[in-house]
Amino acid sequence: MQDTIIEALRRNAADEAVSLAREWTAAEPQQPQAHRWLAMALQQQGRHGPAQEALDQALALAPDDADLHLQHAGLLLAQRQLDAANQALDKTTALNPNEFSAYLMQAHLALAREDIDEAERLGRLAARVEPDSPELGGIEGMVALRRGDLDRALRVLSAAIARLPDDPRLLYALGFAYLGKDMLAFAEQAFRRVVELNPANHALRGLLVQLALRQGNTAGAAETMRQVLATPQGDTPGMRRLAGELELASGQPLQALEHLRPLLAQLPGDRQTLQLLLVAWQRLGRDGEARSELDAALERHSQLHDLWLARLAVAPVGSAEAVEVVERWLEAMPEHVPALEARMRLHDMGDEADAAEAVARRIVALEPGRASGEQRVVEALLAREPAAAVAHVKALIDNAPATASPALRTWLGMVQDRADDPAAAVKTWLDLHTELAASRLPLPQQAKAPASWPERGTVAEDHPVRPIFVWGAPGSGVERVVTVMAAGSPVLRGDRFGPNPPDDGFQNFLTLQRLANGSLTPEQLVQQWREQLPSRGIADGNVIDWLLWWDNALLWALRPQLPEGRLVIVLRDPRDMLVEWLALGAPAPLALSTLDEAAQWLARSLEQVAELHEQDLYTHLIVRTDAVVNDAAAMGALLEQAFGLRFPPVRSLGPATINAGHWRKYAQVLAGEFAKLTPVAVRLGYPEV
Repeated sequence: MQDTIIEALRRNAADEAVSLAREWTAAEPQQPQAHRWLAMALQQQGRHGPAQEALDQALALAPDDADLHLQHAGLLLAQRQLDAANQALDKTTALNPNEFSAYLMQAHLALAREDIDEAERLGRLAARVEPDSPELGGIEGMVALRRGDLDRALRVLSAAIARLPDDPRLLYALGFAYLGKDMLAFAEQAFRRVVELNPANHALRGLLVQLALRQGNTAGAAETMRQVLATPQGDTPGMRRLAGELELASGQPLQALEHLRPLLAQLPGDRQTLQLLLVAWQRLGRDGEARSELDAALERHSQLHDLWLARLAVAPVGSAEAVEVVERWLEAMPEHVPALEARMRLHDMGDEADAAEAVARRIVALEPGRASGEQRVVEALLAREPAAAVAHVKALIDNAPATASPALRTWLGMVQDRADDPAAAVKTWLDLHTELAASRLPLPQQAKAPASWPERGTVAEDHPVRPIFVWGAPGSGVERVVTVMAAGSPVLRGDRFGPNPPDDGFQNFLTLQRLANGSLTPEQLVQQWREQLPSRGIADGNVIDWLLWWDNALLWALRPQLPEGRLVIVLRDPRDMLVEWLALGAPAPLALSTLDEAAQWLARSLEQVAELHEQDLYTHLIVRTDAVVNDAAAMGALLEQAFGLRFPPVRSLGPATINAGHWRKYAQVLAGEFAKLTPVAVRLGYPEV
């Protein structure tokens, strides 16, 4: 429904969008997103009052949803001329190209329907008319904010507010720019000023509660919550849910239940409410109460997916009670695929393989291509007829859309591997890599070791800044190590692999060339890195920086300029690394055009690791993941031993990969490539065969 509404809005078919959104809100009155898109459609009609009412309803259901508040900011910005609609505005600007307010309103409407390019274009037109208007800052800042350019958003909005210091619209947008930068205290200050200027904005107080909680200020959060709940307008289901969350955070599950229990009748299918209720019941040891109240709710609302999941969560995993709950679920919703998936898993837990396969086939009959069902069917075929399993996956690929093909072909290779056909698996994976090579990054350049290295700088024992760099070559399992480290450290940054990476030398594959020709000095390399840290949310320099690539030539800068740094290198048997890279790719989307090129590049990378370790070129730690690459608990224990710190448990390290020593299965197929990797493998402490 959401996609259909967006398409209507893009066609300026506002009436159609409103009609669709009203259908959605009627069908799912407790769904905040339905009310959100109704507000957008109404705003595009120029009906700001009803749009505000719809958005208020969305915020009442989800007062801590930052995206809803961001939309609210856009709506507030748009309300300069309440009865102006897009068609009238088009006519206005056609008749009078110098009508500044018309351009401004059109830009706000474009922002509301997420048409950022159009908003930017209209903002430029408005700037031609009144280039010095501080109101342009609202447009420019919101455009930058929606595009993730938070630094520009802060700069533009701050300049606008310097001229209009009490404009709640600009303050609203500035608060979200600070929020995007994780500058919580500044965001809270901006939002509190909005509330001072507009005390009736009760929904924004919900966000203030969340900001106080994220800063550890439970007392301030509680005080704000009391102020909200004391007013009829503020005492909404969404705020009650937030109050329950606050009580749980304060260690008061009984008080949390007082807020949350009534919501089971008001919002019976709300996932967040159900999750909070389950936590409260669990902490109080009231499993019996949880069962009875959830069962009572299910008698009234037997078609709510999340309500059944909550009831299933109270039953011991794999128990007779769990089976009974799922059977009731299927009786109420016999063709509901998630219920069938739950039954399939319970059959497997009970070693009822034939029954599990039968349910899997029922799932794929209802929804052809459903991953859970298809995977279970293939598992059954692998157990009795491996060739049929391979044929089944090939048939899925033939019938799948092009977007699904790469993932299915990767899976096909894994099925061929398990069917004891390593040559076919290698061909499947390599063909896929070859097709994708043009859209992947080239393999980073590699420098030769110099005759000597620059001297290391000195570091005082009490030096407070100790940055850590983390890197692992493709196939090392570095992303699994990072998953566990990130659970235990708020300063780990994986943004180099995201859409807005830092702009420094560690991100640029041409850095080695620039260091060699002198266009970038070692001092500049480290200084650029330091200058980027504040924008990455690091104030004091203590960061765990997951690097996209590594080369020992970087030590020309790090040894003298950053001697306090440490390098964590993730490693496993190089031959397993090549097979994993071939089978599953790598966190950095590096092109693997030929196996020979990949093996040579990987060998040179690991020879540098051996050289760094043998000569102790930089403070470092080698983390070998061979024995723990598929075991989250064992990975946590390994890192605890390596760092002397406790790491919170993580549920999963990601999709399963090959186990240690699996490379031997490919000893003949990849004999030439392994010949290039075996010497460095032995040098790093792995067996020759």
